[in-house]
Amino acid sequence: MAAVTRNERPTLVILGALGDLTTRLLIPGLAGLVRGHDTQVELLGSGREELDDDQWRERVAQAAGPDPGSALEALIRDTRYVQADATDPAELERLLAACSGPPVLYLALSPAVAAQACRALAEVALPADARLVMEKPFGTDLAEAKELNRLITTLVPEDQVYRVDHYLGMSTVLNIIGLRFANRVLESVLDSDHVAGVDILLDESLGLEGRAGYYDQAGALVDMLQSHALHVLSFLAMEPPSSLDAQDLRDGAAAVLRATRVWQNDPVGSSRRARYTAGTVGDRSLPSYVDEDGVDPDRGTETFAEVTVEVNTWRWAGVPFRLRAGKALRRLDKHVVITFREPKWVPEGLLGCTHTDRVHIGLDPEVLRLDFNVNGPADPRTVERVQMTVQLAPGDLPPYGQVLAGVLTGNPTLSVRGDAAEQTWRIVEPVLRAWRDGHVPLQEYVAGSDGPASDRSPE
Repeated sequence: MAAVTRNERPTLVILGALGDLTTRLLIPGLAGLVRGHDTQVELLGSGREELDDDQWRERVAQAAGPDPGSALEALIRDTRYVQADATDPAELERLLAACSGPPVLYLALSPAVAAQACRALAEVALPADARLVMEKPFGTDLAEAKELNRLITTLVPEDQVYRVDHYLGMSTVLNIIGLRFANRVLESVLDSDHVAGVDILLDESLGLEGRAGYYDQAGALVDMLQSHALHVLSFLAMEPPSSLDAQDLRDGAAAVLRATRVWQNDPVGSSRRARYTAGTVGDRSLPSYVDEDGVDPDRGTETFAEVTVEVNTWRWAGVPFRLRAGKALRRLDKHVVITFREPKWVPEGLLGCTHTDRVHIGLDPEVLRLDFNVNGPADPRTVERVQMTVQLAPGDLPPYGQVLAGVLTGNPTLSVRGDAAEQTWRIVEPVLRAWRDGHVPLQEYVAGSDGPASDRSPE
């Protein structure tokens, strides 16, 4: 990544700088970017809380980690903190005046506060080169996402808006493009003639971890499937793009989402929801979700969500895509499973051919595995199951480092375009309505288990 000169150096303004997102993800991602890519950027933190520059620098240094190096040391030395209310136009103007370079406004705020901040920015004269970064979820439903898109594009042009989904910065998600389109042996069989089903499984071992303020309002469906899982699906199912330029790649992803809907238009029969009860995950004892601090038990928030969708294109018509995410499960395991159809015919006398071929794409941990059948060593008429596994090397940047690299260099390839953000809400809204109306029962599962029982679980 080419460094920018001092007078072109952007100012990254983090609104909500004292929140968990900034400390846990944004600063470490920025630190990796500055360490490894000689990125020149000014950092400005802002929040409603009172804090002096030295206290802010200490927080940044702790979040960045040890052995910062000279470039990161300079970033920490020069960073400043400006107390400001992100929903107050006058205070936003004061914050913009503190920027020495093109402002990159990162709204590390809750969805409701982020929307208020955008309305306040509409009363501010933003510089022509300003960029706006929005965290997911983008809005709270389809109507709000459309209104938010309309508002944002009155502030800055669409190509200066970065809707963040950090899964698009995961190196293994990006590897899907190479895996699909650079290997004829795979690309030639990735269609409805050969694939029986696709599973996108985002299992987490962590519980609520003090995030009730956000999570109890969102739940697993909005937090994980409406954003992350559907964007992974768009990479898996897109047609070959002409190039990896932002427009080609985002056009392909958006086309997939436009073709996606709930399986057989049946949100009741094609979805499940559940929440965890008290249990043990590894060596940690977790209380029941309803007993977590800040949770309203009557809200009925799910911690496990599963939705099956279909992609109505020539390539994928008739193939079920199951999206699943859950908290407090037995282990962290985020992966994609492509299950192929059974062979058209197996010679008589060939025994043991009871398993179908599968490709596993591990997102976290990062691994690629192929399950297939070979003749057994003892009796050549007996087929045995074997696995070929490749450990994938992690990218040189964490996901948020990849995201910030695009933001700071003006490359929107890994950000979500406005129409795609609206489509993800359109896809899940029938499920959300069915759940709100009580048509899908809220099941329970013990923390540390594999979740509620399912009649279909990939190996």
